[in-house]
Amino acid sequence: MADETHDDEGTPASPDREVRPDGGAKGADDVALDPWGSSTVDDYRKLFEQFGIEEFDDVLPEVPTPHYLMRRGVIFGHRDYRPVAEAMRNDEPFAALSGFMPTGDPHIGHKLVFDELIWHQQQGGDAYGLIADMEAHAARDIPWDEIDEHTESYLLSLIALGFDPEEGEIYRQSTNREVQDLAFELGTQANFSELGAIYDFDGETEVSYMQSVVTQMADILYPQLDEPKPTVIPVGPDQDPHMRLARDLAGRMRYFKVTEAYASFELEDGERELVGRAYEALAAEADDPETDVRCTDAADWLEDESPDHPALWEAVEKLRSGGKEPLRPRVRFLDRNATEEAFEALIKAVEGEKRVYEGHIDSFDLDAEEAEELARAVEADHGGYGFLPPSSIYHRFMTGLTGGKMSSSEPASHISLLDDPEDGYDKVKAATTGGRETAEKQRELGGKADECPVYELYAYLLANDDDDFAAEVYEECVTGERLCGGCKEQAAELMKEFLEDHQEKREEARELLEAADIELDSPRK
Repeated sequence: MADETHDDEGTPASPDREVRPDGGAKGADDVALDPWGSSTVDDYRKLFEQFGIEEFDDVLPEVPTPHYLMRRGVIFGHRDYRPVAEAMRNDEPFAALSGFMPTGDPHIGHKLVFDELIWHQQQGGDAYGLIADMEAHAARDIPWDEIDEHTESYLLSLIALGFDPEEGEIYRQSTNREVQDLAFELGTQANFSELGAIYDFDGETEVSYMQSVVTQMADILYPQLDEPKPTVIPVGPDQDPHMRLARDLAGRMRYFKVTEAYASFELEDGERELVGRAYEALAAEADDPETDVRCTDAADWLEDESPDHPALWEAVEKLRSGGKEPLRPRVRFLDRNATEEAFEALIKAVEGEKRVYEGHIDSFDLDAEEAEELARAVEADHGGYGFLPPSSIYHRFMTGLTGGKMSSSEPASHISLLDDPEDGYDKVKAATTGGRETAEKQRELGGKADECPVYELYAYLLANDDDDFAAEVYEECVTGERLCGGCKEQAAELMKEFLEDHQEKREEARELLEAADIELDSPRK
């Protein structure tokens, strides 16, 4: 979850046309996402198919005054962002958190995440900026004195770009006892086999490395310690394994799980889908759907209507065991980790028709949303966390200035937020472009903006909130009106101005950082 160097290939955004940042994407084999490696994503569309990441365009109309990174498709995907967008629209509590691993100087790739976090704060969210120093030490073997140096630098840039430390919170993993305690509790719900399967850990993996994972899970859920609320984590797609694990652990920590059910026995997801289909068909023909649809009737119907479904025989076996028990839709509260007092309180809180079993309660009058709210309220009143599954948004990686990957180990491939402005100017002037071999061909065929690191600079950073300017650069390039020499000169001047302004604001941010409640000198060194 901690944002590292953006060292993967990406393509740029077009703000005003259907030329999206994946417009020139190549076909790709299966994508392997490694939070600490150098995952490459040649085709972001693969992430929708393989990992269930949803397209951000689908939720964009629901976001009030979306950030330009959203509008231009730089933020391309999400997991469960709708609750966050709804909270924004309704002026309800929500939070945003992102972490930064202090392994080097902050650069323009990190600015994407800084901007996303700051924007959510400006929209009214509780914002958390954390330094993943325990992860840096465990996963990267960075010494504590070097971590301290980079910690200050990251936080100065975050504040200089607009983060308000008085309204938000900044912290280090190593000094936040609440995060460490939560990590310990989350560790009771995870095991080595699971971490090994997700992160490829083996017998040689250090214990502190594994501990850094559950610490990151605690970071992700930390904004909900005071109260459950929608929380978004802006990340690159390489961090998605962390998000999937965090969502799973949030559920495992809950006192109750709310599901749909049709009888006294429990069904798996695929089985529930089948039984629901059978019930709907049989209930439509029954005189009294509450009593006339029996388990055996549904088993017979499924054998005739869904013979090839992979969950058929498990569903039929359970239905046969149910015999003549009537099928009837209900909402079920499953006891996961509830105390006896919490379970009894939930029984009393469920109004209307209900049935109480050992380990679960069935309600016939509540819908799923009402049941979820009730379960969370009872849990919170009886010492539970009541976590909502954390949401995430995913941004594209910036292409290195030399083409290919952006890497901290290759200074020419990226621009540090600490670079001398003249050096930033020179790096842009020396950057690879999507231009043609000659000016004549450029005028005739147009440039390849979708493959140009310099156009990315405009779309991701230099055009800022001016969509018209970004669109103008794009159109002039692809129509051949704009030549690479002049385009790079303009981008280089804008980069120089940005760095000058940012570094002035970093100096102004020192006073705010000094006033913030964070230890810049680690007691661990």
